Amino acid sequence: MGHYQVEEAEIHPLQILMVHISYAILYITSYLYDFIVSTVAKITKKRHPILQREGYAPMFEDGDYFWINYLYGRISDAWDRPIASVPGTYIDVLERKAVKQRNQSYAFTGNKMNCLNLGSYNYLGFAHNSGPVLDQTLKAMNDFNTSNCASAVEGGYTTTHKELETTIAEFVGKESAIIFEIGYATNSTTLPALVRKGALVVSDSLNHASLVMGLRASGATVKVFPHNDAAELENVLRLAIAQGQPGTGKPFTMILIVVEGIYSMEGVICKLPEIVKIKKKFKAFLYLDEAHSIGALGPRGRGACDYFGINPADVDILMGTFTKSFASVGGYVAGSKDVIEYLRAASFGTVYANSMSSVCAQQAIAALKIIMGRDGTDIGAKKMQQLRENSNYFRFHLQKMGFQILGNNDSPIIPLMLYHPGKFAAFSRQLLKRGIAAVVVAYPATTMTTGRARFCLSAGHTKEDLDLALKGIAEVGENCGLRYLAN
Repeated sequence: MGHYQVEEAEIHPLQILMVHISYAILYITSYLYDFIVSTVAKITKKRHPILQREGYAPMFEDGDYFWINYLYGRISDAWDRPIASVPGTYIDVLERKAVKQRNQSYAFTGNKMNCLNLGSYNYLGFAHNSGPVLDQTLKAMNDFNTSNCASAVEGGYTTTHKELETTIAEFVGKESAIIFEIGYATNSTTLPALVRKGALVVSDSLNHASLVMGLRASGATVKVFPHNDAAELENVLRLAIAQGQPGTGKPFTMILIVVEGIYSMEGVICKLPEIVKIKKKFKAFLYLDEAHSIGALGPRGRGACDYFGINPADVDILMGTFTKSFASVGGYVAGSKDVIEYLRAASFGTVYANSMSSVCAQQAIAALKIIMGRDGTDIGAKKMQQLRENSNYFRFHLQKMGFQILGNNDSPIIPLMLYHPGKFAAFSRQLLKRGIAAVVVAYPATTMTTGRARFCLSAGHTKEDLDLALKGIAEVGENCGLRYLAN
C-alpha cells in the first residue's frame, strides 16, 4: 500500500444540515431548561445550581459552564470511564451507574468489565505487567528512587538519564538529545527557548496544543498553513518573507517550520519529503514532532525519516515522547550538540521542572533496546511488522463496511467519523456493552461538525481481537446509521 492513501472528511450537505439541526435542538432545549432553573432560583431565592459560590472567583466562563452542564454533562460517561489495570490489549473498566440525571454524577457498582482496548497509545504493546521490560524496570526501582525530587540542573540527573539520552539520540540519528519529565512540556518549554521575537514560525493548522502553547509563549511571528498542504506552506512562507516582520518590515531573524509525524486526531502522516524540499528552498529550520510516529513508523520504527528514507540531518529538531510506543513517560528533543547544550540552560522544562523518574527512564531504555534488537532477539522487528499489519487490516475492513475513515495506510491511528452529537454516546455505550473500549472525540478537540471515534491499534492485538472488534463495530455502526459510504 502506498503513502498518502487518505480519506478526506467530506460529508453530504444534507448530513451537515442534520448535524447543525442536532446541535440547534440541544442548545434550544438546554437554554429553555436553564431559563426555567434560573427563574425558579430567583423566585425561591435559591442559588442557581451551576453558579459559583458567592465570594469565590469563577473557575470557568459562563459558556464553559453551559457546555459542561447541559451538553457534555449529558454524555460524560462516554469519556469519564475509570480503569483498574495497565493499558494493555485488554483493560478492566470499572462499571458505574448514573445517580443524577443532570450534571451527571456516578456511583461505582463494584463490578469490572474486561474489555478489548482500542483507545490507548500502546502501539508496540510494551504496556503490560509482564516481560523483560517490566523486569528491568522493577530492578531500577531497587537502584533509584521513583522520583528524583529535583530538576536536571539541581542534582536530578542520573546515569540512567544519560543512557536514555544517548540511546534515543542514536536511535533517531542525531548527535545529541535532552529528555523531559512531561511530553506536553517538551514542546511548550522548548519552543520558547528556540525562537524569540523577530523569528518567523510557520505551523500546520492541526498541530498539537503543546506546540501551539509553546509558540504563543515564544513571542515569534506565527503563520499557519492548511493541514499537510505543502503547496500552501510554500505560499505562506513566500508571502511572510516578502512582508517581513510586522510593523517594521525587517527581515526575520530565522524561519522555523513546525509539523508532526502523525497527526493524532486525523491519523494522517506528514508529507515530509515535500516539506523538507521547501525547508531547503527557503533555508528554513524544521521542527518535527514525532510523539505518535516514533516507534510506530518506518521499517526500523525510527519515525517519519525512516518511513520515507530521509536523512535525519535534513530535519533540524526531532521531538518525540516516551508515552506511546515506549510505554513510559516524558519526552525528548534531539538535534545537534550545540542546540541541545543550549536547551539544557535555556528551557524552563529542564531548568525548573523535576527531571524524569529514573525508573521510567529505564522503562524507555528497555523498550528502545528491544526495538533496536540489542536484546539479541527479533521481538522488536516482529512488533513493528505486526503493528503495520494490524493497522492496515483494521482500516481496510472498516472502509469495506462503508464507514468513513480518515488517515493514511500504515498509521496506527484510525478515526471513524460520527458527526452527529447524539451518536457519540450511543456508539461508545453500545461498544462497551460488547466488551470493546473505544474513544470518542468531539468539540473542542475537533470542530463542532467533525466528531469521531478514534481507534488506536497495537502490536499486542491479535487477528482474533481485531475480528471481534470489527464485528462489534459493524453491529453498532448499523444501529447508529454510521455507514455513510455504504453502497
